[in-house]
Amino acid sequence: MTAPPARGRDRDSAGRPRNARPRDELGRPLARDAASGSAPADEPALAPDAALGHAQQLIDSGRPFRAHEVLEASWKAAPPGERQLWQGLAQVAVGLTHAQRGNARGAVALLRRGGERVAGYAGSPPHGIAAARIARFAAGLADQIERDGLPPATRASFRVSLRAGSG
Repeated sequence: MTAPPARGRDRDSAGRPRNARPRDELGRPLARDAASGSAPADEPALAPDAALGHAQQLIDSGRPFRAHEVLEASWKAAPPGERQLWQGLAQVAVGLTHAQRGNARGAVALLRRGGERVAGYAGSPPHGIAAARIARFAAGLADQIERDGLPPATRASFRVSLRAGSG
């Protein structure tokens, strides 16, 4: 049996994959012709303080997937010495997204991976990022999910303060 031909993939001018399909609030792709949903964000890289502030607002409003997009743009634009930190922050946000989607295995994997990256900056975090607290939060939430499973969807609002002194 032969597989149907692959449909052309969305690519940018440099050949990197882009997905033009609309997304729901948890970042799941919808049908290309979906009447609802939002277009995938191709977030511009913001200055670190602006990126952290915007990502925090998104996390606080229960939209960690959108926060991930903001943090991912910062990761890709960060100087080499900060890339692991921004990547870790983006991975923690995706871990929260997986938890919201009900994907315990993905949540644990991304929370652990992201938390470990962020922990590497706990000694002297740039931009006032609460690296030690974020790493503890990610590890603790991963442990909780492994031990108790995911909380019911009605309680699946996870908060983490990205900045030091934010609680």
